[in-house]
Amino acid sequence: MNTTLHFVQLMEMEQRKRAQFINSISGFRSVALIGTTDTKGQTNLAIFSSIVHLGSNPPLLSFIMRPDSVERHTLTNILETGFYTINHINAGIYEKAHQTSARYPKNVSEFDATGLTPVFKNDFVAPFVAESHIQIGMEFKERINISINQTSMIIGEIKFVHYPDNCLLDDGFLDIEKAGTITSSGVDSYHTTQLLQKLEYAKP
Repeated sequence: MNTTLHFVQLMEMEQRKRAQFINSISGFRSVALIGTTDTKGQTNLAIFSSIVHLGSNPPLLSFIMRPDSVERHTLTNILETGFYTINHINAGIYEKAHQTSARYPKNVSEFDATGLTPVFKNDFVAPFVAESHIQIGMEFKERINISINQTSMIIGEIKFVHYPDNCLLDDGFLDIEKAGTITSSGVDSYHTTQLLQKLEYAKP
């Protein structure tokens, strides 16, 4: 037996329950830690599950920033410095990563609060997460405001990627499962993955 929920019923749900439900139905998705710093050197770390590949030439990734009706330290820092990092989450750090979603004051670094380790590489101004196995340095390129719900799409260009040597295949595929990257569903569920099969490029 299946259940059908219509728009009116969804909107009548208690707010947190509706958020959990809608977040779940979009399916499994990438989850990562975004590291930033302000112009005074105060670091910030926040978990995001809305990171999307936009294109490879140039290499672009985007993520969705919730409405800035309250302080959004990640957004403020990106707009100030123009740089940020995207760090894959693995099974060894997902609980600490989840804790970064708590609303800490600006003068408290989530690195310190959760026990994760900031590391600076290649003279990049934004901090990477030392415990992350795949780390991506990003340069801010564009902010697109979405009027229907006051969110923003933040678009960045990949400047460099750190990854385990044994995870890159000859065809350019980066085996993130081999690197230990996990995925998420809903707002608080984390999952490991299992490859079914890597298929050939599809042609008519």
